[in-house]
Amino acid sequence: MVRLQRVLADAGVAARRQCEKLIEDGRVEVNGEVRDRLPVFVDPAQDRISVDGRPIPRARATRKIYLMVHKPERMLVTVADEEGIGRRTVLDLVDHPSKPRLFPVGRLDFESTGLVLLTNDGEIANVLSHPRFGVEKVYHAMVKRSLDDAHLVELEGVINRAGRENAKTRGRLGAPGVELSVVRREAGRTLLAVKMRAGANRAVRDVLMNAGCPVKKLTQVRLGPLELKGVALSQWRELTRDEVRALRLVLSAARRGRIGGRESPGGAGSGPVNSEQRGEEPDSGEPESED
Repeated sequence: MVRLQRVLADAGVAARRQCEKLIEDGRVEVNGEVRDRLPVFVDPAQDRISVDGRPIPRARATRKIYLMVHKPERMLVTVADEEGIGRRTVLDLVDHPSKPRLFPVGRLDFESTGLVLLTNDGEIANVLSHPRFGVEKVYHAMVKRSLDDAHLVELEGVINRAGRENAKTRGRLGAPGVELSVVRREAGRTLLAVKMRAGANRAVRDVLMNAGCPVKKLTQVRLGPLELKGVALSQWRELTRDEVRALRLVLSAARRGRIGGRESPGGAGSGPVNSEQRGEEPDSGEPESED
Protein backbone atom coordinates (compact mmCIF):
# COMPACT_ATOMS: atom_id res chain seq x y z
CA MET A 1 0.00 0.00 0.00
CA VAL A 2 1.32 3.45 -0.93
CA ARG A 3 0.19 7.01 -0.32
CA LEU A 4 -2.48 8.26 -2.67
CA GLN A 5 -0.65 11.51 -3.47
CA ARG A 6 2.40 9.53 -4.55
CA VAL A 7 0.30 7.43 -6.94
CA LEU A 8 -1.22 10.58 -8.43
CA ALA A 9 2.17 12.22 -8.82
CA ASP A 10 3.68 9.11 -10.43
CA ALA A 11 0.75 9.11 -12.88
CA GLY A 12 1.64 12.67 -13.91
CA VAL A 13 -1.42 14.37 -12.40
CA ALA A 14 0.61 17.06 -10.60
CA ALA A 15 3.45 17.51 -8.14
CA ARG A 16 2.98 15.60 -4.89
CA ARG A 17 2.06 18.67 -2.80
CA GLN A 18 -0.50 19.73 -5.38
CA CYS A 19 -1.91 16.21 -5.36
CA GLU A 20 -2.37 16.47 -1.60
CA LYS A 21 -4.47 19.62 -2.14
CA LEU A 22 -6.54 17.85 -4.81
CA ILE A 23 -7.30 15.12 -2.28
CA GLU A 24 -8.18 17.56 0.50
CA ASP A 25 -10.43 19.51 -1.88
CA GLY A 26 -12.49 16.36 -2.46
CA ARG A 27 -11.57 16.00 -6.12
CA VAL A 28 -10.16 12.46 -5.86
CA GLU A 29 -12.17 9.24 -5.66
CA VAL A 30 -10.95 5.76 -4.75
CA ASN A 31 -13.23 2.93 -5.85
CA GLY A 32 -16.05 5.44 -6.32
CA GLU A 33 -15.66 7.02 -2.88
CA VAL A 34 -14.36 10.55 -2.25
CA ARG A 35 -11.31 10.39 0.05
CA ASP A 36 -10.52 13.87 1.32
CA ARG A 37 -8.66 13.24 4.59
CA LEU A 38 -4.96 12.42 4.56
CA PRO A 39 -3.29 10.02 4.88
CA VAL A 40 -4.90 7.72 2.32
CA PHE A 41 -3.22 4.46 1.35
CA VAL A 42 -4.10 2.58 -1.83
CA ASP A 43 -3.05 -0.36 -3.93
CA PRO A 44 -2.19 1.28 -7.28
CA ALA A 45 -2.43 -2.05 -9.12
CA GLN A 46 -5.94 -2.85 -7.84
CA ASP A 47 -7.81 0.29 -6.75
CA ARG A 48 -9.80 2.46 -9.18
CA ILE A 49 -8.62 6.04 -8.76
CA SER A 50 -10.07 9.10 -10.50
CA VAL A 51 -9.47 12.85 -10.38
CA ASP A 52 -12.40 15.14 -11.26
CA GLY A 53 -14.17 12.07 -12.56
CA ARG A 54 -11.35 11.07 -14.89
CA PRO A 55 -9.72 7.71 -14.10
CA ILE A 56 -5.96 7.38 -13.94
CA PRO A 57 -4.42 4.18 -15.33
CA ARG A 58 -3.73 1.40 -12.86
CA ALA A 59 -0.07 0.89 -12.15
CA ARG A 60 1.58 -2.36 -13.02
CA ALA A 61 3.18 -4.22 -10.16
CA THR A 62 6.76 -3.00 -9.80
CA ARG A 63 9.42 -5.70 -9.98
CA LYS A 64 11.46 -5.81 -6.80
CA ILE A 65 15.12 -5.17 -7.49
CA TYR A 66 18.05 -5.90 -5.20
CA LEU A 67 21.55 -4.71 -6.07
CA MET A 68 24.80 -5.20 -4.18
CA VAL A 69 27.19 -2.28 -4.55
CA HIS A 70 30.85 -2.29 -3.47
CA LYS A 71 31.16 1.28 -2.20
CA PRO A 72 34.54 3.01 -2.53
CA GLU A 73 35.86 5.70 -0.18
CA ARG A 74 34.63 9.31 -0.34
CA MET A 75 31.12 8.51 -1.53
CA LEU A 76 27.77 9.13 0.16
CA VAL A 77 25.29 6.37 0.95
CA THR A 78 22.16 8.37 0.21
CA VAL A 79 19.90 9.27 -2.71
CA ALA A 80 21.32 12.79 -3.23
CA ASP A 81 23.74 15.20 -1.59
CA GLU A 82 22.71 18.54 -0.15
CA GLU A 83 21.81 21.07 -2.79
CA GLY A 84 24.84 22.97 -4.04
CA ILE A 85 27.44 20.48 -2.76
CA GLY A 86 27.14 17.72 -5.32
CA ARG A 87 29.23 14.92 -3.85
CA ARG A 88 28.88 11.53 -5.55
CA THR A 89 26.51 8.94 -4.12
CA VAL A 90 26.30 5.16 -4.51
CA LEU A 91 23.45 5.66 -6.98
CA ASP A 92 25.96 7.29 -9.36
CA LEU A 93 27.66 3.90 -9.71
CA VAL A 94 24.53 2.13 -11.00
CA ASP A 95 23.17 2.11 -14.53
CA HIS A 96 20.42 -0.50 -14.35
CA PRO A 97 18.63 -1.18 -17.66
CA SER A 98 15.13 -0.83 -16.15
CA LYS A 99 15.97 2.57 -14.59
CA PRO A 100 14.22 1.76 -11.30
CA ARG A 101 13.80 4.14 -8.37
CA LEU A 102 16.23 2.67 -5.86
CA PHE A 103 17.37 3.72 -2.40
CA PRO A 104 20.19 2.50 -0.14
CA VAL A 105 19.52 0.36 2.92
CA GLY A 106 21.18 1.68 6.08
CA ARG A 107 24.19 3.94 6.24
CA LEU A 108 27.92 3.71 5.72
CA ASP A 109 30.12 6.71 6.41
CA PHE A 110 31.74 8.82 3.71
CA GLU A 111 35.26 7.39 4.14
CA SER A 112 34.25 3.73 4.62
CA THR A 113 34.02 1.07 1.93
CA GLY A 114 32.10 -2.13 1.44
CA LEU A 115 28.67 -3.66 1.00
CA VAL A 116 25.68 -1.43 0.30
CA LEU A 117 22.28 -2.81 -0.68
CA LEU A 118 20.17 -0.82 -3.14
CA THR A 119 16.53 -1.80 -3.55
CA ASN A 120 12.97 -0.63 -4.15
CA ASP A 121 11.61 -3.07 -1.56
CA GLY A 122 10.62 -0.92 1.40
CA GLU A 123 9.61 -3.79 3.67
CA ILE A 124 12.91 -5.65 3.41
CA ALA A 125 14.78 -2.34 3.75
CA ASN A 126 12.89 -1.66 6.97
CA VAL A 127 13.72 -5.06 8.47
CA LEU A 128 17.42 -4.78 7.62
CA SER A 129 17.83 -1.26 8.99
CA HIS A 130 15.27 -0.69 11.76
CA PRO A 131 16.72 -1.06 15.31
CA ARG A 132 13.81 -3.17 16.58
CA PHE A 133 14.83 -6.09 14.35
CA GLY A 134 18.50 -6.10 15.37
CA VAL A 135 19.88 -7.51 12.12
CA GLU A 136 23.60 -8.24 12.34
CA LYS A 137 26.25 -6.32 10.45
CA VAL A 138 29.93 -7.23 10.21
CA TYR A 139 32.79 -4.81 9.49
CA HIS A 140 36.49 -5.36 8.92
CA ALA A 141 38.39 -2.63 10.75
CA MET A 142 42.12 -2.13 10.37
CA VAL A 143 43.22 -0.52 13.67
CA LYS A 144 46.55 1.14 14.42
CA ARG A 145 47.39 -1.09 17.35
CA SER A 146 48.78 -4.56 17.98
CA LEU A 147 46.16 -6.56 19.85
CA ASP A 148 46.74 -9.95 21.44
CA ASP A 149 43.88 -12.12 22.71
CA ALA A 150 43.91 -10.52 26.17
CA HIS A 151 43.72 -7.03 24.67
CA LEU A 152 40.84 -8.17 22.46
CA VAL A 153 38.79 -9.39 25.43
CA GLU A 154 39.50 -6.16 27.30
CA LEU A 155 38.56 -4.02 24.28
CA GLU A 156 35.29 -5.89 23.74
CA GLY A 157 34.41 -5.39 27.40
CA VAL A 158 35.14 -1.64 27.25
CA ILE A 159 32.99 -1.21 24.15
CA ASN A 160 30.03 -3.15 25.56
CA ARG A 161 30.15 -1.42 28.95
CA ALA A 162 30.06 1.93 27.15
CA GLY A 163 27.13 0.67 25.08
CA ARG A 164 25.18 -0.35 28.17
CA GLU A 165 25.84 3.00 29.84
CA ASN A 166 24.72 4.80 26.70
CA ALA A 167 21.54 2.72 26.60
CA LYS A 168 20.87 3.43 30.28
CA THR A 169 21.31 7.16 29.69
CA ARG A 170 18.78 6.99 26.86
CA GLY A 171 16.29 5.09 29.02
CA ARG A 172 16.64 1.77 27.22
CA LEU A 173 16.75 -1.66 28.79
CA GLY A 174 19.92 -2.81 27.08
CA ALA A 175 22.35 -2.29 24.23
CA PRO A 176 23.14 -4.51 21.24
CA GLY A 177 26.34 -6.45 21.95
CA VAL A 178 29.51 -5.97 19.92
CA GLU A 179 31.68 -9.02 19.22
CA LEU A 180 35.31 -8.73 18.13
CA SER A 181 37.60 -11.27 16.53
CA VAL A 182 41.00 -11.07 14.84
CA VAL A 183 41.17 -11.61 11.07
CA ARG A 184 44.93 -11.14 10.94
CA ARG A 185 47.77 -9.39 12.75
CA GLU A 186 50.45 -7.23 11.12
CA ALA A 187 53.33 -5.13 12.45
CA GLY A 188 51.80 -2.38 14.57
CA ARG A 189 48.22 -3.00 13.48
CA THR A 190 45.41 -5.54 13.61
CA LEU A 191 42.55 -6.36 11.25
CA LEU A 192 39.43 -6.89 13.35
CA ALA A 193 36.06 -8.36 12.48
CA VAL A 194 33.45 -6.26 14.29
CA LYS A 195 30.03 -7.88 14.60
CA MET A 196 27.20 -5.66 15.78
CA ARG A 197 23.46 -5.41 15.44
CA ALA A 198 21.57 -2.64 13.66
CA GLY A 199 20.54 -0.04 16.17
CA ALA A 200 23.82 0.07 18.09
CA ASN A 201 23.48 3.88 17.76
CA ARG A 202 27.16 4.58 17.46
CA ALA A 203 29.56 4.72 14.56
CA VAL A 204 32.07 1.88 14.38
CA ARG A 205 34.95 4.32 13.93
CA ASP A 206 33.97 6.26 17.04
CA VAL A 207 33.51 3.10 19.10
CA LEU A 208 37.04 1.91 18.35
CA MET A 209 38.62 5.37 18.54
CA ASN A 210 37.16 5.95 22.01
CA ALA A 211 38.56 2.58 23.07
CA GLY A 212 42.08 3.62 22.00
CA CYS A 213 42.13 1.91 18.60
CA PRO A 214 42.16 4.45 15.74
CA VAL A 215 40.73 2.96 12.54
CA LYS A 216 42.83 3.19 9.39
CA LYS A 217 40.29 1.50 7.12
CA LEU A 218 36.71 0.31 7.64
CA THR A 219 34.82 -2.04 5.32
CA GLN A 220 31.32 -3.46 5.72
CA VAL A 221 31.54 -7.10 4.69
CA ARG A 222 28.12 -8.42 5.77
CA LEU A 223 24.58 -7.09 6.12
CA GLY A 224 22.17 -9.66 7.54
CA PRO A 225 22.46 -12.74 5.29
CA LEU A 226 24.36 -10.87 2.55
CA GLU A 227 28.15 -11.12 2.22
CA LEU A 228 30.37 -8.86 0.14
CA LYS A 229 31.52 -11.13 -2.69
CA GLY A 230 31.43 -11.34 -6.45
CA VAL A 231 31.58 -7.57 -6.97
CA ALA A 232 34.67 -5.41 -7.48
CA LEU A 233 35.24 -2.03 -5.87
CA SER A 234 32.96 0.66 -7.38
CA GLN A 235 30.93 -2.02 -9.22
CA TRP A 236 27.47 -3.50 -8.67
CA ARG A 237 25.55 -6.68 -9.40
CA GLU A 238 22.05 -8.04 -8.91
CA LEU A 239 21.61 -10.42 -5.99
CA THR A 240 21.51 -14.09 -6.82
CA ARG A 241 18.34 -16.13 -6.40
CA ASP A 242 19.75 -17.68 -3.21
CA GLU A 243 20.59 -14.25 -1.77
CA VAL A 244 17.08 -12.95 -2.46
CA ARG A 245 15.65 -16.10 -0.88
CA ALA A 246 17.81 -15.48 2.20
CA LEU A 247 16.48 -11.92 2.48
CA ARG A 248 12.92 -13.19 2.30
CA LEU A 249 13.63 -15.68 5.07
CA VAL A 250 14.77 -12.77 7.25
CA LEU A 251 11.58 -10.90 6.35
CA SER A 252 9.48 -13.95 7.20
CA ALA A 253 11.20 -14.27 10.59
CA ALA A 254 10.57 -10.59 11.29
CA ARG A 255 6.87 -11.00 10.48
CA ARG A 256 6.69 -13.83 13.00
CA GLY A 257 8.34 -11.64 15.61
CA ARG A 258 11.64 -13.48 15.58
CA ILE A 259 14.91 -12.26 14.18
CA GLY A 260 18.48 -13.38 14.80
CA GLY A 261 17.28 -16.23 16.98
CA ARG A 262 15.42 -13.99 19.45
CA GLU A 263 12.05 -12.37 19.90
CA SER A 264 11.81 -8.93 18.33
CA PRO A 265 10.33 -6.33 20.72
CA GLY A 266 6.58 -6.73 20.98
CA GLY A 267 6.45 -9.79 18.72
CA ALA A 268 5.04 -9.96 15.23
CA GLY A 269 2.87 -7.12 14.15
CA SER A 270 3.50 -5.02 17.25
CA GLY A 271 3.60 -1.26 17.16
CA PRO A 272 2.39 1.14 14.50
CA VAL A 273 3.04 0.30 10.88
CA ASN A 274 5.26 2.93 9.31
CA SER A 275 5.64 3.92 5.68
CA GLU A 276 8.49 1.49 5.08
CA GLN A 277 6.44 -1.44 6.40
CA ARG A 278 3.65 -0.45 4.03
CA GLY A 279 6.08 -0.88 1.15
CA GLU A 280 7.10 2.74 0.56
CA GLU A 281 10.71 3.72 0.34
CA PRO A 282 12.18 5.29 3.47
CA ASP A 283 13.35 8.86 3.29
CA SER A 284 16.92 8.40 2.19
CA GLY A 285 17.36 11.86 0.77
CA GLU A 286 19.32 13.31 3.69
CA PRO A 287 23.10 13.05 3.33
CA GLU A 288 23.71 11.46 6.72
CA SER A 289 26.83 9.39 7.24
CA GLU A 290 26.04 7.13 10.18
CA ASP A 291 27.08 3.53 10.46
